[in-house]
Amino acid sequence: MSRHAVVLGAGMVGVSIAWHLQQRGIQVTLMDRRQPGRETSFGNAGIIQREAVKPYPFPRDFKTILSVLPNRRVDIRYRTGGMLEAASPLLSYWHHSSPRRYRKIVPEYASLIQLCLKTHGPMIEAAGAEDLVRRQGWLEIYRTPEKLAKRAKEAEEMRDLYDVQFQVLDRQALLDKQPDLGDDIMGAIHWLDPWTVADPGALVAAYAASFVANGGQIVQSDVQSVTQREAQWCVTTSDGEVVADDVVMALGPWSGEWLKGLGYRFPTFVKRGYHMHYATQAPARLQYWLMDAEVGYLLAPMNAGIRLTTGAELDRLESPADEGQLSAAESAARRIFPLAERLDEAAWKGARPCLPDMKPVIGPAPRHKGLWLAFGHGHQGFTLGPATGYLLADMMEGKTPAIDMAPFRAERF
Repeated sequence: MSRHAVVLGAGMVGVSIAWHLQQRGIQVTLMDRRQPGRETSFGNAGIIQREAVKPYPFPRDFKTILSVLPNRRVDIRYRTGGMLEAASPLLSYWHHSSPRRYRKIVPEYASLIQLCLKTHGPMIEAAGAEDLVRRQGWLEIYRTPEKLAKRAKEAEEMRDLYDVQFQVLDRQALLDKQPDLGDDIMGAIHWLDPWTVADPGALVAAYAASFVANGGQIVQSDVQSVTQREAQWCVTTSDGEVVADDVVMALGPWSGEWLKGLGYRFPTFVKRGYHMHYATQAPARLQYWLMDAEVGYLLAPMNAGIRLTTGAELDRLESPADEGQLSAAESAARRIFPLAERLDEAAWKGARPCLPDMKPVIGPAPRHKGLWLAFGHGHQGFTLGPATGYLLADMMEGKTPAIDMAPFRAERF
């Protein structure tokens, strides 16, 4: 282990990179201010989304944009200050969401998603984390036949192009799988490929424990500076310095700000999200992950209770929480499933790290030898962490990765 790498960020992406580099015989130090899996990776919906071959585009039709303006929707909310601060990347996001550009982005993005199960699988096995994972897919529920039929047509295209497996369920077939649903729900898409995780933070922690058990080092400390000294890198923390041959920037929504100190300007922005856990009114039992597709929230049977996760909130990364979106989602959720009392003292808040073309940056920094980038995974950092680690480890070893990495290079910005 003559080569030493420091990975900054202990979320799903950073932990996965550290794990894969260690598998290649590289000495790795993983750094974060918090324990592994306690930031963005802690609060997501816990789905390894093999079906998510299409990223979320910016709304382009006038009707949808008008419906967002009153700022009362469950799936998307905004604050004016945050929108103004991120005006340039958001405009670029809208630009990349045009039909012509989006058609080019989808197969590039899908090439990553298609690796998610085959890269999570070995890590789950090595971590002994099978008890956290279910392989029964999840349910995307609908209220109107027209929207279900439209989604079923999209699913057929995804199956033909990207081998996505699904079933269309009418109301009775849905109730056979998931009883106790409200009368408004008339059918669903059952996505068959994805795996679901009953405690996302615990899965990241299990991956990190596997990394440590094989000789990896975790430093929990505030990073103060990252500087290049001739052929090496020096990472200064509140507890001292670590010198390494390579540094990997995997700090999620904080990556863009950190990279400014090294002269890079990436058009990063965040989509914030909230969650809350609930008890269930007996004898009802939530057996599947449910997304209320026409409203825009998700219910998940987690170890900590029924987790309700919200859609996107466009605001500054560190702005105070606003539970209005969560409260609106809770009101809608109570009408379709018998939730009981809240189990958390306060809502959890996190931020998804986004880039305007909906694809992450994965690969070498353009102007600094030994600096590697892995951020901007949007809604799918939890899904794509192991695939990112696998691909980046190949790149750092000088090998040809399993897919074309040109669409994810930093030079595109």
